[in-house]
Amino acid sequence: MLSTAIIAWIGAVFLAAGFVKGVVGMGLPTVAMGLLAVTMPPAQAAALLIIPSMVTNLWQLFTGPAFGGLCRRLWTMMAGVMAGTIAGAGLLTGAHTALASAGLGVALAAYALVGLARVGFATPARHEAWASPLVGVVTGLVTGATGVFVIPAVPYLQSLRLGREDLIQALGLSFTVSTVALAVGLFRTGALGSPASQLSSSLLALVPALAGMFIGQALRRRMSVDTFRTVFLAGLLALGCYLALEAAV
Repeated sequence: MLSTAIIAWIGAVFLAAGFVKGVVGMGLPTVAMGLLAVTMPPAQAAALLIIPSMVTNLWQLFTGPAFGGLCRRLWTMMAGVMAGTIAGAGLLTGAHTALASAGLGVALAAYALVGLARVGFATPARHEAWASPLVGVVTGLVTGATGVFVIPAVPYLQSLRLGREDLIQALGLSFTVSTVALAVGLFRTGALGSPASQLSSSLLALVPALAGMFIGQALRRRMSVDTFRTVFLAGLLALGCYLALEAAV
């Protein structure tokens, strides 16, 4: 049974994570995993993430114009994400929790550094046949080990030079597949414990996540997204370094 303080903390975390996703179109699992991992094992944090991540990503996935075309173009990447996540999910459990926390910190810091550096590169269409499945498997392994979906999937999708709406939808597709694969991986390793209990807790986390997303979307029109993005990435860098150093000592 979770204490009132922990429940309040979980609610605040998902409110903040939903707000970030509402403003910048991504970041819910990254923020939630980063903050929750400070107070609980990564596997427990990942279990709480399943329903809020699934619902918000499906919403993002089906609001775009090119679902079928993106599925045909990116299916090898999604297959790699599924395989890699399920294969790596065991790192979130048991004796590997310290390693998972360190990996989570490194993943957060790496993503923040890439974003702050505004590194830009393009992947030629002729290279997608081998690059997509490779990026998918690596993303899956990182997801399975840390619960974070962004490295290297997000920089790779950005490198495909998709249109704005197509990119948002492609991110929704990648995050949705990652969430499903993570749920399967955690179930196979027994990390979900009682699935009904874990999913009910995850369902409760959906409420503040959606509330934060609505607030973020409303404020997005009034604030500089670039400024918020810089602050957000700087915060992730600090959090990632903290998690990695804490796990190392």
